[in-house]
Amino acid sequence: MVRKNSHIGPVQVKSKYLTSKLKGMEKLTSSRWYNLLSWGITALLVVGLFGFAYVRIQQSQTVVVVQAEPTRSSPDSQPVTGNAAPNPMTDFAIGRKLTLKTIIPERPRYQVLKRTVMRGDSIFGISKEFNITPDSLLWANYETLKDDPHSLRPGMELNIPPTDGVYYQWQAEDTLEAVAGELKASQDDILNWPGNNLDLAAPKFDSGQWVMVPGGEREYEQWIVPTVSRGSSGTTSVGGSACAGGAVGSGGFTWPAGNHFLSGNDYYSGHLAIDIAAGEGSPIYAADSGVVTMAAGGWNGGYGNVVQIDHGNGYSTLYAHLSVINVSVCQSVGAGQTIGASGNTGNSFGAHLHFEVRLNGGFVNPWYVLP
Repeated sequence: MVRKNSHIGPVQVKSKYLTSKLKGMEKLTSSRWYNLLSWGITALLVVGLFGFAYVRIQQSQTVVVVQAEPTRSSPDSQPVTGNAAPNPMTDFAIGRKLTLKTIIPERPRYQVLKRTVMRGDSIFGISKEFNITPDSLLWANYETLKDDPHSLRPGMELNIPPTDGVYYQWQAEDTLEAVAGELKASQDDILNWPGNNLDLAAPKFDSGQWVMVPGGEREYEQWIVPTVSRGSSGTTSVGGSACAGGAVGSGGFTWPAGNHFLSGNDYYSGHLAIDIAAGEGSPIYAADSGVVTMAAGGWNGGYGNVVQIDHGNGYSTLYAHLSVINVSVCQSVGAGQTIGASGNTGNSFGAHLHFEVRLNGGFVNPWYVLP
């Protein structure tokens, strides 16, 4: 029987040892490359995060100063201070622009204010400034203005009522019922107005006390130039007939001055005309054809130098405060013809044209007929 040789030689053993060692080295080399690759990726991530944080910090440190919009504040309001700069270490929210604007609600006013008249003021302008009607402003200042808006002068101190109505000085013989009836107002409105400071349980008015009558109104005490007709023209004659015949108007009016805007009072119940802007000496034109029925210099109840034209169709027009009169009574004039020059005569506060339109003796708002 042949016996197989089971002895392994030294060469074969060595070969297996080398093979095992090579495989171990390959595993070791592969593990090192993996570790290096992992650390490299980690390092890149860390550098990226630090870079991002650095950029955000630099952006946060740039503070944009936003100019606050101007606001009208009351004397009791506190000044608005600027916002603190953001903290670059903690404020990483989405940035937004700031608009610093304080909204102060308007508080109702119950007391009468004082307002000094300045050059360029008018009753119409002052009333608009305080959101009241021109009538209320005139009624609150009868002792100063005597119901005439042209009496306004620089330096005058006016009463500014807190609401529309009549600012009334109580008389010894007055009663609540009588005053409310005379001024067409409600007794409850007078009693409940906070500015009157009345004891509702036992209301009492002292003689000489000033009382606000909300919603009240009264008749004006004013003098106006009477309408003068030339005869049987259809125009109601208050001052008597002066002329007969002559030019007749077309009924289509033109502007009596070069400017087509106002420089003072508009038309309202206390001012039955419009004050057209016209510098001293500017030409004044007839608004339509007609006959001059009045051309008078002097005071004339505050109108100053004044011209009146009867247009022969029921309409008449009046031009006041002139510096020069270029026409005479009974003279026929055409539309657009120069009749005088603007001025500041009579009860006037600065050169302008006081322009009235009348129809059959009654007043008409000039805006209704001007182009």
